[in-house]
Amino acid sequence: MKHRLAWPLVTLFLLLALNTAFNASFLHIEVRNGHLYGSLIDILNRAAPLVLVSLGMTLVIATRGIDISVGAVVAIAAALAAWMIGGSVKPDVSRFPMWLALVSAVALALVCGLWNGLLVAKVGMQPIIATLILMVAGRGIAQLITEGQIITIYYAPYFFLGSGYLLGLPFSVYIAAAVFALLYLAITRTALGLFIQAVGINPTAARVSGIQARRLIVGAYAFCGTCAGIAGLLISSNVKSADGNNAGQLLELDAILAVTLGGTALTGGRFSLVGSVIGALIIQTLTYAIYSLGVPPEINLVVKAVVVFLVMLMQSAEFRATVRGLVQRPALGDLR
Repeated sequence: MKHRLAWPLVTLFLLLALNTAFNASFLHIEVRNGHLYGSLIDILNRAAPLVLVSLGMTLVIATRGIDISVGAVVAIAAALAAWMIGGSVKPDVSRFPMWLALVSAVALALVCGLWNGLLVAKVGMQPIIATLILMVAGRGIAQLITEGQIITIYYAPYFFLGSGYLLGLPFSVYIAAAVFALLYLAITRTALGLFIQAVGINPTAARVSGIQARRLIVGAYAFCGTCAGIAGLLISSNVKSADGNNAGQLLELDAILAVTLGGTALTGGRFSLVGSVIGALIIQTLTYAIYSLGVPPEINLVVKAVVVFLVMLMQSAEFRATVRGLVQRPALGDLR
């Protein structure tokens, strides 16, 4: 239980057990039309966008930063892709080629990430202030693109991103897995992971030792923006629309919670990509449990906050040491 992933795994297991206790068919997976169907598959599909954003957020937090604009970037990418594809009711008609819409949306998200990184690393703004600017302005940009309307997408090939299947599994799961695999290889097989840890622990010492700390920070924010852009494509594809005002709402908070649940330190340096993925699955499984158990919508955020609070307490070595001390103190008194 001393491993930093122990409590997140225990929490995920308990949530799965809770869902199974109240829903006997929760773990049941069946094949329909050549695809896997079931509650677990649905959780994986819906968790994919959060996994992507959490991976990007992990690098940002590891460098002592924070990005609260990812929800707005999701809305911007979704809005641009939906506008370029168009709202024609014909399922085989797109205003621009779909590949161009996808590339443009992700490129714009990358620019948003670069903007945040430059404000933090070059201008010297506090990360929360720098990303707050885009968090506010980004919603406006998304609504300008959509002209304040919800763009409904009818172009059938676009739906494959968020709701299509490949070899029985949702295609969105493959996208999230591919991004994770590439990032994990870059972190473990190159010096990138060591550089990120060095910058997060002590940026000044990292620069003195020859590490391009500012470029690394800019790169982390750019990657985070890119991940948010891809997540925006998956979300808009799944719901078949783009809403500049509500798309990605509160996603930044879920991503931060997922990253911290996974054992990444908000003080920088220590981070875990696997832990962030587990944290995202915890958040999505908890959301599924809240809705499936019939928890009233007005208190579901409170329930989520309480669960996250308890998990973070159990992860705290100081809290566990305090509890052990309180438990052992009466025992020592009895011995006397």
